[in-house]
Amino acid sequence: MKITRVTTHHHRTDFTYGASAGGVGGNLHLKAMDTLLVRVETDAGIHGWGEGFGFTLVDTTKDAIDRLIGPACIGQDVRDIAGLMRMLARRFHNFGRNGPVTFGLSAIDIALWDIRAKAVGKPLHALLGGAARDSVPAYASLLRYGAPDDVARNVTDALSRGYRHIKLHEFDLRCIRAAQDAAPAEVPLMLDINCVWDTEAEAVQFCEDVAGLNIGWVEEPIWPPEDIPAIARIRAAAPVPISAGECNGTVEDFCRMFETRAVDVAQPSITKIGGMSALLEIAELAREAGVRLVPHCPYFGPGLLATLHFLAATEEAEPIEIYFADLKRAPYGEALVPKGGAIAVPTAPGLGLEPDLG
Repeated sequence: MKITRVTTHHHRTDFTYGASAGGVGGNLHLKAMDTLLVRVETDAGIHGWGEGFGFTLVDTTKDAIDRLIGPACIGQDVRDIAGLMRMLARRFHNFGRNGPVTFGLSAIDIALWDIRAKAVGKPLHALLGGAARDSVPAYASLLRYGAPDDVARNVTDALSRGYRHIKLHEFDLRCIRAAQDAAPAEVPLMLDINCVWDTEAEAVQFCEDVAGLNIGWVEEPIWPPEDIPAIARIRAAAPVPISAGECNGTVEDFCRMFETRAVDVAQPSITKIGGMSALLEIAELAREAGVRLVPHCPYFGPGLLATLHFLAATEEAEPIEIYFADLKRAPYGEALVPKGGAIAVPTAPGLGLEPDLG
């Protein structure tokens, strides 16, 4: 079965995320929600969908696929996913192994897994060991508001929608305490501070300041995110779990994290790291290292769907990240909106859903 065509589609929609006029506009200062959808077609009439990391970088990743990666895929055998992805990675490694080219490779890999599952008439999770659960619990990943009242209101809103795990993108202790006050004591708070601290002392002090709360983890505690030795030293000194990995570009980055015991929780991002193939490899390494794995997943397209299938098939019932924003027109409509704090796992072949290109 050979690839005949690779096309990219920029899906853009308005969204709301619950900030007041005093809010900071979200941690990425987004004006719209952008998703890069990638369709891979074959001579057997089977197609697959993938997603490359997007947001405000969608057009750059799209260009990498349209000009470099897509043309190199034409005529290649989709059945040899490992061989094809290895060829592409080696061919384009001079463009860097983290960034738009790797994001594009991630999209292709996800689409190839979609095709593989469709070709045998099974949902993707069946190829990953079978579903251990028919729905996956979700955690609400709130955007950064920068205002305690906004934080409290959105925590309350998330709880009313059935979420029982909350992630904040706040580093102001007033905002974090506002979240704690708004949530029941049993609801854990994950704190993604997006590398806000420049020194290890600042990062450790922050961890000590929040240690009395019900903290699931502190994520990306220091700048730059690739300073794995610093993250390891922070973990050794911090009284709370440490997580990182969304900015890693290779499996080897996670090897270094595990070798140095840098994290309690590893967070590979399927649209950044090399797709499902890389995610499966990292998951095995995490198991061997005794590290919890909870993928980074603030997406709305095939990246979200692929991560959902992955988590449905894992032995551990880890939650899936849902970006807490209401899209005017989501790629899959209401199909991936959590109900009662969980998302039902599709059972149709492949990823199980077709995106609406609008």
